[in-house]
Amino acid sequence: MNTAMKTTLNRRGFLKSSALLAGAVALPQIIPSSVLGADGQTAPSRKITIGCIGVGGMGGYDMKNFLGLEDCRVVAVCDVMESRRKEAKANVDAWYGDNGCAAFNDFRDLLARKDIDAVMIATPDHWHPVIASAAAAAGKDMYCEKPMGFSHEHSQRMRAAIRQHKRVFQAGTWQRSGRNFRHACELAINGYLGKIHTVEVSVDGPQFKSYSGPCDPQPVPAGFDWKMWQGPAPERPYHPARHSGDWFMIRDYSDGWIVNWGVHHMDIALWGCPELGTVPCEVECKSTWRKEGFTDTAYQWSATYTYDNGLTLIFKDQYRMRQGCRFYGETGWVHVDRERMDGGPLSMTKLVLKPSDKRLYESKNHANDFLQAVRTRTDPVSDVDSTHRASWLPLLADIAARLQTKLKWDPKVERFIGNDAANALLTRPMHNGWTV
Repeated sequence: MNTAMKTTLNRRGFLKSSALLAGAVALPQIIPSSVLGADGQTAPSRKITIGCIGVGGMGGYDMKNFLGLEDCRVVAVCDVMESRRKEAKANVDAWYGDNGCAAFNDFRDLLARKDIDAVMIATPDHWHPVIASAAAAAGKDMYCEKPMGFSHEHSQRMRAAIRQHKRVFQAGTWQRSGRNFRHACELAINGYLGKIHTVEVSVDGPQFKSYSGPCDPQPVPAGFDWKMWQGPAPERPYHPARHSGDWFMIRDYSDGWIVNWGVHHMDIALWGCPELGTVPCEVECKSTWRKEGFTDTAYQWSATYTYDNGLTLIFKDQYRMRQGCRFYGETGWVHVDRERMDGGPLSMTKLVLKPSDKRLYESKNHANDFLQAVRTRTDPVSDVDSTHRASWLPLLADIAARLQTKLKWDPKVERFIGNDAANALLTRPMHNGWTV
């Protein structure tokens, strides 16, 4: 099969291959009591079947979260690294006590399975829009790691595909399922801090030292589909530093830590102060760049967003400011991160909301919230629209830093005003025949 044919994503290909796969791989048998839904268990015919695409570090963690939920069943795994693929299948089979989990190298073969209801996507960032859009066209709901790709345009297309095909989408921005994050945002939106005038966001930067040795090409390891790993990214000679933890800091595959992790706390900022995503603003940013090995993205940064309505958003790396999200109002403040919530006056965090106060969507388990949304056909707590906004908000700072100039952003049309160079950076070329 030639490259053009292989990289084309179309429904005819999915349906043709699914007929072959259905006969080759059957769903595992379940014990009779479960079949009948006894002892409060969900009968297999009602379980949501899940295929996991990308089962490395974060993907392996997400997969185990779904394994622990009674309302679903993991039936297939996919990874371009044979060792990860085999390990994931072994873990799934050991959990269920059978040998029924299918394993794939190519995500399109997994999407072709008609017996799969939903997919988990935990690949490097540059793959998110391609796989998510293909999953939507194949009729699959999805739990997808953040951010929505590595360009604004691809995020827009991914969102459009999900809405067009009426698919349920949950992003891995799991902080929305944390009580402290929700409570801090409810204090902000209900006026307990007074009128919000400043929001501060800082993210936990990379705690590892990047590879800094020789960058000469290396032989591709056996069992690793390096061409498929690169996918829509520029084709490069193989080197282990490209697909190790450093890929977060290599612009071929990600916009860097400023976006990949910035999305987490920016999402909370938008939850507690939605105007940050709806009011025009000016943004300026200064960054230092990681330049070890293959890395070439922002390592440290300091950005200021000045909004037309008087709001100010400060966005910095953890070395310049305590990580998390802090809302400042005229009468108080509250700060929340993954460890704790505090505020001033001290009593602020102990406030009990009134019955008349606005309540945010309550989720206590991020993966289970996705499953319930699949059943009810409603948006979960981290839907595609909120994730799209949380993905482009830190990207604005990255673009301002790259151009070393102040930029004006119009959120209604999602474009920079009067700066063609900045708008050109809202998109990225795709390579090797892949498209969204």
